[in-house]
Amino acid sequence: MNEGGCTIHQAFANLDPDKQARILKAAYKEFAQRGFTHASTNRIVKEAGIGKGMLFYYFKSKKELFLYLIEHGINYILNEYLPLLDDRKTDIIEKCMQAARVKMEAYARHPELFNFFGALYLSSDVKLSEDLAVRLKEIRNLVYSKRFTNIDTTVFRDDVPPEAAMKLIHWALEGYESELINRIKGKKHELSSIDFTPYWEEFYCYLGVLKRVFYKPEEI
Repeated sequence: MNEGGCTIHQAFANLDPDKQARILKAAYKEFAQRGFTHASTNRIVKEAGIGKGMLFYYFKSKKELFLYLIEHGINYILNEYLPLLDDRKTDIIEKCMQAARVKMEAYARHPELFNFFGALYLSSDVKLSEDLAVRLKEIRNLVYSKRFTNIDTTVFRDDVPPEAAMKLIHWALEGYESELINRIKGKKHELSSIDFTPYWEEFYCYLGVLKRVFYKPEEI
């Protein structure tokens, strides 16, 4: 598989969906937790409940599997995650609120994938091709731009620079998202069954505080 290409292994794509999902989940989890260097294909096949021969039938090496995960994750973000982010909204807080909901719901469905990409952006234990590194940066910028394009800055107080207000709002909400992810990671039951209602009620309370700090009174 080409590092910078969009080719997906057709044989693996045609594998039984349940087995495919188990392999992907186990591999994302292993690489996210241990990085490329220390990841073990033995642990991956044990977690996935398959034979090692099956894994290496589809992926000739640990590096090839790792690159496939990146490609699969990029396709998920482009085709399933980004389309859910509504860039028509012009209120920065409303837009960030909607983006946070999408992210949390997606994380609850695919925690290993998001943990994998989080670790990948911070890791230096594997050297990627320049093309693939550029693609990953572009994906990150796309997600960021969904939040910060087409913003109505007239809602901000006159004594607050719009650029500063947007950055501070972004940092505050990113911090809350990270805290929320850490809190739900500790849940013993399946993430997909978590009732997010109390979290969103708390989140909306914080959004109200941000509006009172940065918005003109008539815009609150």
